[in-house]
Amino acid sequence: MNFQNEIIKWYKVNKRELPWRNTTDAYVIWLSEIILQQTRVEQGLPYFNKFLANFPTVSSFAAASEIQVLKLWQGLGYYSRGRNMLFTAKQVVDMHHGAFPVQYDELVKLKGIGEYTAAAISSFSNNEAKAVLDGNVFRVLARYFGIEEPINSTAGKKIFTALAQSLIENEQPALYNQAIMEFGALQCKPKSPLCHSCPIQLGCYALKNKKVDVLPIKLKKVKVKKRWFNYFVGISDGHILTKQRSPGDIWQQLFDFPLIETDEQPSLNQADFIKKVKNEFGEDVKITLVSEKKHLLTHQIIYVQFFALDNYIINFNLKTDIKSVLLEEFEDLPHPKVISDFIDVYIKTNQI
Repeated sequence: MNFQNEIIKWYKVNKRELPWRNTTDAYVIWLSEIILQQTRVEQGLPYFNKFLANFPTVSSFAAASEIQVLKLWQGLGYYSRGRNMLFTAKQVVDMHHGAFPVQYDELVKLKGIGEYTAAAISSFSNNEAKAVLDGNVFRVLARYFGIEEPINSTAGKKIFTALAQSLIENEQPALYNQAIMEFGALQCKPKSPLCHSCPIQLGCYALKNKKVDVLPIKLKKVKVKKRWFNYFVGISDGHILTKQRSPGDIWQQLFDFPLIETDEQPSLNQADFIKKVKNEFGEDVKITLVSEKKHLLTHQIIYVQFFALDNYIINFNLKTDIKSVLLEEFEDLPHPKVISDFIDVYIKTNQI
């Protein structure tokens, strides 16, 4: 049994029809690859369609503002990807006169394009013999060949890279790369893989040795940090209080509400918390708890509380980071998902 032939044969029967598979346009492929990083196809497809509709060429993307890009990106998470895309589009216009590169060695020089993405773009657009290594491919290779080295260790990356590259030699790179990625996504799934109908089950190390649930092995993640965000929602005369998040933290440059971050969940009976609130919004301010939510990020858990403000005073000359904008303007700004969800549930329905 030839591993590559079986994977390709499976792919031709089972592949999903996806728009970026019907083109060799490196720009379109780049859009899909960046959007689908850390994102399921079902979630990423509407974003891909939105971006392509708004920016049909890399030159039109390069001419966009960061606010436009972040608003389109809203809800996908990992917002640095969106910012990096804008930077990359400008690089392509400046360095390549608007012609998106198709060669691996040129692609890896662009911001936000690492080895995996460069391999994907160069193979799909230019049929370059560069093996892709995403989570799906790692999983297929680890299970089938019985590789127990952690996929995120230095030694593991070397082993998997060498193996993946050896498998693509003398193959059709674009077809084989697409096939093994799709095989991992649909057949050799992380949980409940379809081993009973797998065309390569006879040669699979993990299935023979009852290690399907064990492989691939990954080094433990870093410790998850817990944070408490206390947002204050002030609405008056069709205006709402907002601020733009600073660089160097999560959601940088996105817009949220005035915030007091605490080391634990505060209560309305805590004197030090109430003192902070009054320092921000005046001695006569009244606050009402509207909503609580736990928001999960890769390495952080954000415990969010939303408080409605009443009878508040803001000195905008002192608190220059806080602005008062029309509700319609606020809705058009890019927000973290936890804020956009709150807008949809409470503000658009006039519950606050």
